[in-house]
Amino acid sequence: MIFEQFYLECLSHASYLVGDEKTGRAVVIDPRRDVQQYVDSAREHGLTIELVLETHFHADFLSGHLEMAKATGAKIGYGSIASPKFEAKLFADGERYSLGDVTLEIRHTPGHTPESISIVIYEHSRDAVPYGVLTGDTLFIGDVGRPDLLVSVGKTSNELGHLLFASLRDKLLTLPDSTRVYPAHGAGSACGKNLSTETMSTIGEQRRTNYALQFTNIDDFIDVVTEGQPPAPGYFIYDAQLNSQDRAVLDEHVLPTRLSVDEVVKLSSTGTVIIDTRDPQLFATGHIVGSINVGFAGRYAEYAGAVVTPHDDIVIVTEGGQELEAKVRLARIGYDRVVGWCDVADLEKSPLSVQQGSRLTAKDFVQRNESVVGLQVVDVRNEGEFKLGSVDGAQNVPVVQLPNRIGELNPNLPTVVYCAGGYRSSIAASLLRRAGFVDVSDVLGGFESIVLAR
Repeated sequence: MIFEQFYLECLSHASYLVGDEKTGRAVVIDPRRDVQQYVDSAREHGLTIELVLETHFHADFLSGHLEMAKATGAKIGYGSIASPKFEAKLFADGERYSLGDVTLEIRHTPGHTPESISIVIYEHSRDAVPYGVLTGDTLFIGDVGRPDLLVSVGKTSNELGHLLFASLRDKLLTLPDSTRVYPAHGAGSACGKNLSTETMSTIGEQRRTNYALQFTNIDDFIDVVTEGQPPAPGYFIYDAQLNSQDRAVLDEHVLPTRLSVDEVVKLSSTGTVIIDTRDPQLFATGHIVGSINVGFAGRYAEYAGAVVTPHDDIVIVTEGGQELEAKVRLARIGYDRVVGWCDVADLEKSPLSVQQGSRLTAKDFVQRNESVVGLQVVDVRNEGEFKLGSVDGAQNVPVVQLPNRIGELNPNLPTVVYCAGGYRSSIAASLLRRAGFVDVSDVLGGFESIVLAR
């Protein structure tokens, strides 16, 4: 058997290739949108991809099922509860799909979404013990899929929580303890709150160590699982809906158009959003007026999707040679309206269109907080982080909620923004400047450095 996991760190997303060496037949599960890697891997192993299986309609990324179908001619498959708006094979609960000796068993595991499935893999069709199970967003390493994303019309988090509890108990925990567990996401994903950095475990290990699997009372389970979940970026509902629809496919090799600074400024004046991908400190040294800083070094696509809508035209400002990667990363969450890019090397040619950003050391912030009357301090960490400790008097507005809650802040007050380390605060500060806030700074090193400076 050929089994390969593809892990995408920037979205904490895992996808899989499963193939039968003897027959050369293969399946790809939960692919990302830029699919060349799966095509190349299959070719290297002498496999033909004949099926693309989706464990559910994903919300945190735009899946590559349509791209895979176009590239390979593969069919697309879902559990029979799903209602995709394109041609697909729908699998019944318990149905098996043979690649030869390698066999896949589809188990309906609703809860994260109504149509969620898990895929049990048998290396040999007569094996009593499976090789592993691909659990999608139903069971993670250290956590379970959250039932509260509200992407499913007509279902409440309580209803989905009941389904999730039953799926875990009746469909997954009935598997032998030695069964390997391969989820669709790892640490950092907003699809859960306690995901491990590990990308594989076993049923037995999760039975012993996963906090969510220790509950026998369903109401207690739902209460604990739904409590303290991070706020979901705004694009989640958009992606969940788009994943069920027919749409244009991505050509991951097409470069965006290069634009001059003057062209970018002109586009910005008509509503185009400028995303500057540099490190926050470099961004602060000089950027096009009105730019939003979402650095490559962090969760670029996820945070871009939190502060920009999928209907916005976008210009990317980045280092030369990174423009295609910057475009593709946005395409992975369904953001296809990239109208061009601008090289940061061109910024020095148009100094009148460039401004600096104010970043305070923790010591400078402490002094300013004590001396400036009416200073507006905004904590853009998640609510759970805020509850563990914060600056006295700070207002908590998580960065992913800031676009919809910006009206809660006073644009005329001097404002200081902080997060845990300085990445999210730079996003927030740039967003506030773009919205017309006249005096905005963020804190180098974030809350941790503030604590040390007190």
